[in-house]
This record gives sequence, structure tokens and C-alpha cells, in this order.
Amino acid sequence: MLTDRFFIFDLDGTLSDPAVGIERSLNHALQSLGYPPVSHERIGRYIGPPLDNIFADIIGTEDPESIAALVAGYRECYAELGYLENRLYPGIPKALGQLSERGLRMGICTSKRRDFAERILENFGIRHYFRFVSGGDVGVQKEQQLAALLFSGEIPHFAAMFGDRDVDVHAAKANGLLSVAVLWGYGSREELAAACPDMLLNRPADLVLHLPDMLEYTRIKKSQNV
Repeated sequence: MLTDRFFIFDLDGTLSDPAVGIERSLNHALQSLGYPPVSHERIGRYIGPPLDNIFADIIGTEDPESIAALVAGYRECYAELGYLENRLYPGIPKALGQLSERGLRMGICTSKRRDFAERILENFGIRHYFRFVSGGDVGVQKEQQLAALLFSGEIPHFAAMFGDRDVDVHAAKANGLLSVAVLWGYGSREELAAACPDMLLNRPADLVLHLPDMLEYTRIKKSQNV
């Protein structure tokens, strides 16, 4: 049993596809405050980063009051309907079950607010696989979330972080964790390759297929006691 090994997963774009709910909630917030909506074709770039960064990019300003109002409008819509408009990627439930059967400990580290993430996991019936859910908020970066988990002892220094965007890779590397990028989400191969992850997976089944390679890396990290 692999009870000393810890895998940490991003949520949006890694376990589930949130595009419909995010598009609806972003445009609800923008239009309610007089901004033009984001086109469907542009939504992919806004899946993964923190909300404050997303709205700053869309409206071209980092004015705190404007950003706060947009975030509030987004969350109003997301809390009512958006979080239900997620779908799990095919193969994810099976992969999580197989990892759990091997004794791996798992957790969630997402830029999404924790209560929303909890609702999504419960709705899919997969919350029981995860020992914790680390959620983000305005001004909180994923790098900081992982650092806090390490500092508290919630995760070991030889844990692995899985995500579909370069921000996930950078956050893992900044904290000395194994960085595993996945290609079934919203980060392009070019984006992820430029971030130089330790591993790159093509499909959810690779979470189990390449498990020996990932465990070997974590074994080496553990023996180094970094």
C-alpha cells in the first residue's frame, strides 16, 4: 500500500470540465455591470487562473472596486447554477478509484473558492477520495496554497501536483513538488511544455499507467529528505 504518497489535483480542467458554468457566470457578472460579454471562443483562456486575474485581463484594469464587484456578480451566478454545470472528464472516476485502491492519499488544490469546490466534488460523488480541499480566493495564488499545505504538514515535500495550466506547474515547482501537467484540460501543449513540467500526461488513464514513474520520482524525493 502506498499510504505515504500524496497526489494533489487541480479541479477545473483537470478532474472536470467547467466551461459552461464559467462562461455563464463570467458573462452574467460582466453584463450586469455594463461590460460586453466574453465570446465562447475566448472562455478557455479563463479556466484555471484566479478570478481577480481573469477579470483584470478582461476589463483591462486592476481597480479593486471594479474587480470586487465583478467577482461578487460571478459568484452570485455560480452559486445558483454554475457549479452544477460541470462534467467529469471520461476516465477520471475510474482512475481515482484505482489510485485510492492502491492506498494513495489525495487532495485538491484549486483556485476556486473552497465551498464551491466541495459542492462540485459532492455532486459528482468523488469527495470521499480526497483528504482535504484547498480553495482559493481573491489575492491568493496557488503557489501560496501549496506552501501553506507544506508548512502545516498536510502534504509531504515529495508530493505530486497535477494540473492543466502553466500556473499549476509553476506552483508545484516553486514548492519543490513533482509537477505533472495534463493535456485533456485547457492548457495547450505549447503552454505546458514552456512551463517545463516533470511529466506530461495525455489522457486520464495515464494517471494509472504512468504511476510507477511518478512513484519512483517521489521515492527519490523522499530519500533526499529535502
